[in-house]
Amino acid sequence: MLRNRWSLGLVVMALLAGGGVAAEPAKPVRTKDVIYGRRDGHALTLDVFQPAGKANGAAIISVVNNNFNSSPELISQKAAEEGLKRGYTVFAVVTSSQPRYTVLEMREDVNRAVRFVRHNAGRYGVDPGRIGISGASSGGLLALLVAIKPRPADPKARDLVDRVDSRVQAVACFFPATDYLNYGDRQIIDVTDCHPDHRAAHDFRAWSDEEKRFKPITDRDERRKIARELSPIYHITKESPPTLLIHGNKDPVVPFQQSESFVAKLKKAGVDAKLVPKEGAGHGWLTILSDSCLPTMGDWFDDHLGPKTGKKGLDQPRK
Repeated sequence: MLRNRWSLGLVVMALLAGGGVAAEPAKPVRTKDVIYGRRDGHALTLDVFQPAGKANGAAIISVVNNNFNSSPELISQKAAEEGLKRGYTVFAVVTSSQPRYTVLEMREDVNRAVRFVRHNAGRYGVDPGRIGISGASSGGLLALLVAIKPRPADPKARDLVDRVDSRVQAVACFFPATDYLNYGDRQIIDVTDCHPDHRAAHDFRAWSDEEKRFKPITDRDERRKIARELSPIYHITKESPPTLLIHGNKDPVVPFQQSESFVAKLKKAGVDAKLVPKEGAGHGWLTILSDSCLPTMGDWFDDHLGPKTGKKGLDQPRK
């Protein structure tokens, strides 16, 4: 009996050594709820997706935001798969949400997230000079607001994360708003002018210490000033990062014109930019995670986040 058991053990060991038992394929590693900052004492979190195979050393920050609302439940691993199979480390960033917070406050969440990734680049095995950003709809707007007008490094900041900047080296977004002063054929200076499914209405208000509540901003010039700040098209410079936009040409929520004019202005500034129209599509489409769009975005990041494509003069993390 002992001899039989010993023989069976040898057979099992031989099968394992010789590959007789198929090994489980490697899977991406997901780390949930990493705190990248705080707002009013509440944690701001992101999920980190690390590729199963060899990482390529670049990062993609995915802004998780739908109609200016965000939560960990909106994070989709399927949306990260294209980047993961190409070797990118993907950071799915959850922001604060309306109605409590404004779009411009959410923008600062994303600035913080980029800084956090850059400061912790060594921890996650990514190059601080090879960071891309993406998002769809309101998430796309937030991604563009940070990409086009990043926060500079503050070398004297007490928080070490703030000692690095929030620049990114490439952008790829789906159907973002880009110009609230010229929204299709309308000027967006009143909350009723925005489509109900895509509005930045809560930015047109201010806190009243006297009444202890938010009150609408009624001054026309002040409202236009806010609308301009919310519009990444007015912050484009020749230093803006290469940008890819994918947009349905029948979008009833965010006019196709928003991407057309944005890409045209980038090109005029000498920035590498491309618009991919989705023929007949509205504001999103059912096959968005399975058609050619994600591979197109992957190709864009491959072209602009390679080992030799990082911008010169990047502020490195300070310890």
